[in-house]
Amino acid sequence: MTGKETKPRADIYARITDRIVADLERGVRPWVKPWNAANAAGRITRPLRHNGMPYQGINVVLLWSEAVARGFTSSIWMTFKQSLELGGHIRKGESGTMVVYANKITKTETDEHGDDVERTVPFLRAYTVFCVDQIDDLPDHYYGRPAPTIAPAQRIAHVDAFFANTGATIRHGGDKAFFAPSLDIIQMPLFESFRDAESYAATLAHECVHWTAPAHRVNRDLSRYAKDRSERAREELVAELGACFLSADLGIVPELKPRADHASYLASWLEVLANDRRFIFSAAAHAQRAVTYLHGLQPEPAEIDQAA
Repeated sequence: MTGKETKPRADIYARITDRIVADLERGVRPWVKPWNAANAAGRITRPLRHNGMPYQGINVVLLWSEAVARGFTSSIWMTFKQSLELGGHIRKGESGTMVVYANKITKTETDEHGDDVERTVPFLRAYTVFCVDQIDDLPDHYYGRPAPTIAPAQRIAHVDAFFANTGATIRHGGDKAFFAPSLDIIQMPLFESFRDAESYAATLAHECVHWTAPAHRVNRDLSRYAKDRSERAREELVAELGACFLSADLGIVPELKPRADHASYLASWLEVLANDRRFIFSAAAHAQRAVTYLHGLQPEPAEIDQAA
């Protein structure tokens, strides 16, 4: 049980991508958390660090996938050292889960003119974490099932307010959900055409991630979306990941029923992953950036108090 991985850096991308590919080949979207399953203990949330801070980006996908595969009920993860500092003991025979963090180094190189120039090189480092389900003797609050922080009726109001605060133009009608870049609008089917409020919210979350793309927001290039199948698959994965991240943040249950175009996107994702080992990392990073942007449009607590 060690806290750091020593494998070559490039291998981190390959190992994680291979795992995602294996899930997709089985028809499983590893970033979709089955909240209605037995392992959905406590409130709906992203995976959490020992201090309650949520994981971000690709680590959300990795830890959700591992929790489902191994039947973990807790959403809290920590390193071997952190468990010891809290008085915990990882049970004999338990194996950890790899998560990653981005870092960078600065190298000095000589350019074509013989001058020294500095170049920043980003890279990933891996380390190992364990789910609370694998650890004994932690303080009691790590094992409790926290009550939902928002009652069902309030939860929907909270979600509606979140989307209203983005300032996005949302129109209703027809039977399709989409973002129209030329008009800068989100088109949604009527609310009553969804099976429940949470399904509506999860679909709207997906479209709101698309809505963040224009240059005056997060500047994610959609110029080839309509003509390039692989680019369309990339953007749809960004939106799907972002919708799952945002659903967890808002405490809603994502729509688990596959979309009508799910099979074609699945094939496209597998094709792109086969040719680009960093595709899933890039998609998760773009999804995280979009969700962070949407959170940034929300009023500060003080503003809410004054408005009330």
